[in-house]
Amino acid sequence: MKKTKLKIAIASAALVVVAATGTALAASNMSGGSGSETVAGSSSASERSATGQSKQKTPSLIKADGANVFPHSLDYDAQSKTFFAGSLKQGKVFAVDTDGTVRTFIDDPQLVSAQAVRVDRERGRVLVSNVDYGTADRSKEKPFGIAGVGSYDLATGKQDWCVDLTAIALDGKKHLISDVTVAPDGTIYAVDELTPTVFRIDTEGRASVFLRSDLLQGKLDIPDFLNGVGMSAVEWVAGDQLIIAMAGGSLVRVPVQQPEDAELVKLSGTPLSAPTAGMRLLEDGSITAVSSGLLNGKPAQIQHVKPSNNWKQATVEVTDTVQDPVTSDVTAGPDGNTYALSGGLADLLAGKPNDGFTLTPVKTG
Repeated sequence: MKKTKLKIAIASAALVVVAATGTALAASNMSGGSGSETVAGSSSASERSATGQSKQKTPSLIKADGANVFPHSLDYDAQSKTFFAGSLKQGKVFAVDTDGTVRTFIDDPQLVSAQAVRVDRERGRVLVSNVDYGTADRSKEKPFGIAGVGSYDLATGKQDWCVDLTAIALDGKKHLISDVTVAPDGTIYAVDELTPTVFRIDTEGRASVFLRSDLLQGKLDIPDFLNGVGMSAVEWVAGDQLIIAMAGGSLVRVPVQQPEDAELVKLSGTPLSAPTAGMRLLEDGSITAVSSGLLNGKPAQIQHVKPSNNWKQATVEVTDTVQDPVTSDVTAGPDGNTYALSGGLADLLAGKPNDGFTLTPVKTG
């Protein structure tokens, strides 16, 4: 697909949602290096009403005024009390303070767009996935031709390594590394949204194909943009296994020692809404997931996934909503709270500038 044709398709897909709700779709960009450039920031004191489940004040929404950052995902480092968010447009990773101040942390020309961001405090690194929707400042002529994962020093933002996963896949297909997770031994697992492939990367950046499975084949179509959208998020969970969220709303359980035994998680209660966009592993071993309203323009849903029988089954319950349909991730935050990310992706896909993004505190159960 030509770059011009792709941008027209993206814009038309975005306008479908804009027409319905005044909001729109999602995309991605990022990069690495170190820096201290302050973009801007402030925090809003918007206070949500207390529920019967909690008598404490709900934490305030965080308004980050970083111009044209357009993050798709982020992660939180509790030790430094800092969020790290990938920029879909500028090819950078930004550090976001709890007061909303945004500053450049990674600026690496090798990276085109940052889809996933994962803090690995134990090893002092930030992991980011390298993708290309064709909408970034550094986009190439062939959208979805870039797929990689980079490791960056948590203190300085300097690159440790950056691996090209298209050279590992060697299949000539479109690729989009939507998320990464880290096992206790430091092994990284990266999921591909456009092929049914899970990659494994060791601590030195050596990569291999971990699993290809028909269970991971994408089935969700986004009109005038992408067909066969598959794996959107991944978490390593107790029992040495991966839980993979499919954009279509299903979950797949993958035993790390026997990946060929991968199987669908049997879900009961409220089914996961599609498209499922991001997940956060909670301290009790359950998962909070966000389902974007990308296709229907309705508020994004925050859903609690409670496992049983070693993740062979799980119960799903809606615990909160976020008004912005294109809310794309959930992460930890200060004081054990969970925040949902709304990255202004409608403006990105419509080719408009944007002055920031929001982190909304949400209920997880």
